[in-house]
Amino acid sequence: MNKSVILGAVAALGLAVAAPVSAETMKFAADVGYAPHVMAVPAGGVEGYNVDLTAEAAKRLGIEYEIVDQEWSGIFAGLAAGKYVAIIAPTTVTQERAEKMLFGEPYFEVNYQFLIKSGAPQVEKLEDLKGKTIAVNKGNFYDKYLSEREAEYGWKIERFGKNADAIAAVAAGRADANFAGDTVVGWTAKKNPLVVPSTLVIKSGSVGAFAFDSSNAELRAKFEKVIECMKADGTVAAIHEKWTGQKPIEGGAAYKVEPGIGVPGMPGYDETASDSGC
Repeated sequence: MNKSVILGAVAALGLAVAAPVSAETMKFAADVGYAPHVMAVPAGGVEGYNVDLTAEAAKRLGIEYEIVDQEWSGIFAGLAAGKYVAIIAPTTVTQERAEKMLFGEPYFEVNYQFLIKSGAPQVEKLEDLKGKTIAVNKGNFYDKYLSEREAEYGWKIERFGKNADAIAAVAAGRADANFAGDTVVGWTAKKNPLVVPSTLVIKSGSVGAFAFDSSNAELRAKFEKVIECMKADGTVAAIHEKWTGQKPIEGGAAYKVEPGIGVPGMPGYDETASDSGC
């Protein structure tokens, strides 16, 4: 597919559709292919959690935009170089990142979850996986989490180059669980009847938000208002449930409207009220 996927502002829970590009069209970046957040549609265009979120925000702002397909490894450098004005891919807010860019209102929590075979005993606590085999994408946050607790729980970690292969191991009965982010787990279970999410959801304490170039505080403030209202009226939660099959954790980032602009406690946070009225 082309590197740029042209999108217009459409209904929050529908698919993105093509729209003409004008001189005022804003460019947003995403790593297309990261399910369920931004995925290519065979007929053209993209769909997903963050596509719907962006479409509804743009609709409320009355702007036209273009989603640029950018590999994750270069996405922050592209923002700094001015290739696009914001990153709408799911981006975890960290101290280091917040020192280099501006984060908007957080809209999801970075939570971990297990994926298990349908009909298997449910996982309600980590102790339920003692001595079990857990499949994970090699070298990511989830691999690190499991490795740090391997001695305590005695589980066997099977590492795979792609998370899809780790999921296949669970579906085939070669592993007892896969460990990944809750949005990925929910999406996978929704699409594959052979697997189900664990009732255990582990909070990482981190949140995700749109990222803006440090020189673009005005645009961040505009998005802040609409994201806050989308949280207050249930739109963010509805989008989350649509793409993951699971409701967001009650009282979490999908619902809670933060004071000020940005992520409290992080560099770049502005205590000035957003005046969204939501």
